Amino acid sequence: MKLLENERIILRALEPEDLDVLYRWENDASLWQHGNTLTPFSRYVLKEYIASAHQDIYTTGQLRLMIQSRQTGEAVGTIDLFDVDPHHRRCGIGVLVDPAYRRKGYAGEALSLVLSYAFSFLKLKQVYAHVPVNNEASVKLFTLAGFKIAGRLVQWISTPDGFADVYLMQYVFAETN
Repeated sequence: MKLLENERIILRALEPEDLDVLYRWENDASLWQHGNTLTPFSRYVLKEYIASAHQDIYTTGQLRLMIQSRQTGEAVGTIDLFDVDPHHRRCGIGVLVDPAYRRKGYAGEALSLVLSYAFSFLKLKQVYAHVPVNNEASVKLFTLAGFKIAGRLVQWISTPDGFADVYLMQYVFAETN
């Protein structure tokens, strides 16, 4: 088995064929509060993003991978490493699974694979995530993956219901050397 795949999923680079699904996910306004998106993305902008996604993770500071089901060949979500800091050997992480594929284990499997990649191949020391306190499914996902709550950021994100707190969740790789 290769580094970014298991029996059920493959984490792969973006392809031009991903344009329609990325367009749908990136323009779902209900998801914008979880990132820093304030406006819709055009197909043109996303097409350019896909075309430049091959650039080095240390040049761009990010890596987006598609989560693909082995069984169907469908893209079921994305997982991102961002704010990659090679000096401090850390980065942020975010995962999105299409609503039709949620609660089927895809996010947990993708998280496990990308953490293995981050620590063994990229030689990172830690990975962090900002997880809304009220997003119980995501808190559980990251906790089960070995993340610990490192702090609580008060009124950190703006939501349709007002400001909400997020947990700063952190996974620190315990090196044996």
